Amino acid sequence: MENLKNIEFWLDDLLKQLSPPERRKLMRDVATELRKQQQNNIAMQKNPDGTAFEPRKSSGRAKQGRVRRKMFSKLRTNRYMKASATADSAEVKFDPRAVRIARVHHYGLRDRVSKYGPEVTYARRELMGITDVSEEMVRDIILTHLSR
Repeated sequence: MENLKNIEFWLDDLLKQLSPPERRKLMRDVATELRKQQQNNIAMQKNPDGTAFEPRKSSGRAKQGRVRRKMFSKLRTNRYMKASATADSAEVKFDPRAVRIARVHHYGLRDRVSKYGPEVTYARRELMGITDVSEEMVRDIILTHLSR
């Protein structure tokens, strides 16, 4: 842990030596890679910690043999999951149109299925999160960028 803190201080000093446009490009690369990782987790239907999403509840009305689309297939697209960066930060967020749906599922809140439909408590399915693997990936991107 002590070595990790020393490396972070060292990296912080190196990043301050970069010009703002270079830092913005580096942060853009970090945000893009984090978005790809989050999209991959959602596609594999896994929480950031590696556990599987709780499966959908089966309804009695579902037709036999019907193929259902994977959960959040649209939500994980670049159209709804945005990556943005400034010289000081990298950010991965959901588009404002998709924030409500993402929040309800991420925290397991109650919401209506349709405008006048029944209110349902959704299972908690963490859509985004930072793990040790994410932190290592960010460090690798920074070190690769600085070594050029």
